Amino acid sequence: MKINIAIDGPSGAGKSTISDILAERLGYVHLDTGAMYRAVAYTALGKGLKMDDEENVVKMIEEEMDLKMDPDGTIVCNGEDISEKIRTNEISMAASDVSKLGNVRKALVAMQQRIAADKGYILDGRDICEVVLPDAEVKIYLTASAEDRARRRLLQNQEKGIEGDYETILEDIKKRDYQDSHRENSPLHKAEDAVEVDSSDLTIEETADAIMKLVNEKIS
Repeated sequence: MKINIAIDGPSGAGKSTISDILAERLGYVHLDTGAMYRAVAYTALGKGLKMDDEENVVKMIEEEMDLKMDPDGTIVCNGEDISEKIRTNEISMAASDVSKLGNVRKALVAMQQRIAADKGYILDGRDICEVVLPDAEVKIYLTASAEDRARRRLLQNQEKGIEGDYETILEDIKKRDYQDSHRENSPLHKAEDAVEVDSSDLTIEETADAIMKLVNEKIS
């Protein structure tokens, strides 16, 4: 029996990494919803659109964006591999801004729900448990301290050759947390029926193991 797994949580908590591990262990597909918003922000910035220009951003999504997300993590938009280009701090902040737009979220949520209808999907983001997959069999709120998330993001950036410093990243994460938790449309918070997993003092594998235990209880 295949189920759907919904993972919410703040920026930098490791949702994408953990989802990839779970997808590999279970033979499921990881649909990175956060990357979808980053792709929208990246494309909109490339067209010179402002992040609060809801009408034209939605028009761009519906008429101009051809977004493909492969199981190996490759993200191609309009024929361009943007997998690494959407992981900068600039795109992260722009994605937070564009995610405030109700009609943008509506368009992307509908797309995500259509994809996950067949089960066997892991979706991560910031409103998955209540908005995108309210009927998911396993719901997780994955979090970590802002300081720990900043350290992880700095290390990831260094490994990818992206410049940055700890204090700037920490400040960006705190700002992103505030924006995400105070936005009008689908603010970030833990769903009542989600299980909170704090990965601050856990390794990646330990975090994945903790969630797998919950998954196995549902599918066994």
